[in-house]
Amino acid sequence: MRDVVEPVRRYLGRRTDEATADDVLSEAMIVLWRRLEDVPEDAIPWAIGVARLQLANAERAQRRQRRLFARIATIDPPAAVADHAEGDTGYIRDAIARLKPGEAEVVRLWAWDELSLEQIAASLGISVNAATIRLHRARKKLREEIGKTTGAPGHTAVKEGESA
Repeated sequence: MRDVVEPVRRYLGRRTDEATADDVLSEAMIVLWRRLEDVPEDAIPWAIGVARLQLANAERAQRRQRRLFARIATIDPPAAVADHAEGDTGYIRDAIARLKPGEAEVVRLWAWDELSLEQIAASLGISVNAATIRLHRARKKLREEIGKTTGAPGHTAVKEGESA
C-alpha cells in the first residue's frame, strides 16, 4: 500500500491544487483499504484509477459550490471580489488544456505519470489496444495544438519541383 501513495500523490499534484490533492488522496486510500482484497498485484494503475474517480467527485463538488456562490453573489454581491487569475502555465500545458478531457488524461498518464500502456489501460478500465489507439490519437492532436501555438516544429517538407 505504501508503494502506491507517492505515484498517486504525483498524479493528483499535476491535476489539481495541493489541498484538493491531499483530500482526494486520503479518500482514494480509504477506498483502497476498504477494497484491499480487490487490489491487483500491480496496484499503482488501479489506485490511479480510483484516485481519478475520486478527483472527478471532488471537481463536481467544487463546481456545485461555485454555482451556489455565483447565485448568492447575484442576490447579495460581496463588497470586493478577489481576482484568482492563474499564471502562465507554458505552451505545453496550454496545448494539453485544449485537448478533449479523455485525450488530455491519456497524455498525462503516459507523459507525466510515466505509466506503460498496460498500466494506462488498467487505470482507465479499457483494453491495452484501446489505450494504444487513444494515446496515438491524443499525441497526434497534441502535436497539432503545439504547432498552432509555436509554429511548425522542425523542418517543412518540400515537394519535388517546389522551392523552399
